[in-house]
Amino acid sequence: MQIGYSENFLKQQEKALEHVRILLKERIRIFSRDKFDGVLNNHKLMGKMKGLRSINIGGDWHALFVELSSGDVIFKAIGTHSQLYK
Repeated sequence: MQIGYSENFLKQQEKALEHVRILLKERIRIFSRDKFDGVLNNHKLMGKMKGLRSINIGGDWHALFVELSSGDVIFKAIGTHSQLYK
């Protein structure tokens, strides 16, 4: 599995607090080993975000991604619950 990042994700990551960036790095490491590790709470999204999945980063922070038919993953967004699900 290859992991990629959208330009939007990279911009949002740069704006995140340092402790969130540290947590994100750890969660991506866990994700790369086992994308369904319990700490991630990997789940499908519904409604207007159908087709995306979410993992928990820490606290109220989440990362949204899409899984391609090849099995590769592209992270699309990172933010708090209220930022992502408005």
